[in-house]
Amino acid sequence: MFDPECPTRRLLDRIGTKWTSMAVKVLAEAAPHEVRFAELRRRMPGVSQKMLSVTLHSLVRDGLATRRVEATVPPSVHYRLTDLGSSLEVPLAAFRTWAEEHMAQIDRANATSDAQAAPAARG
Repeated sequence: MFDPECPTRRLLDRIGTKWTSMAVKVLAEAAPHEVRFAELRRRMPGVSQKMLSVTLHSLVRDGLATRRVEATVPPSVHYRLTDLGSSLEVPLAAFRTWAEEHMAQIDRANATSDAQAAPAARG
């Protein structure tokens, strides 16, 4: 992982954002159907239009999703996971499960650490 060319590091650089994980989840839930850009945005609370556009562009560039544009006014843009993108959902689901099982412990550890650091900061 310390080598910049390490496959794990390169993959984490690409998919290590919350928006990528959310987009893959939404697209995986819709599979094999497409999801319109506007629907993706509705199903990903907090994502800006620009951030969603950048995220989807990266997924398409990496071959994890496909993009289809209908020549309507305004254009209708649809996304779908590729087989490669669908195969990513399994490890991401495992990661989400781990987070759901352990985030409370991590939050408690953070609170304990912050409480211990507070007196030192005042002193």
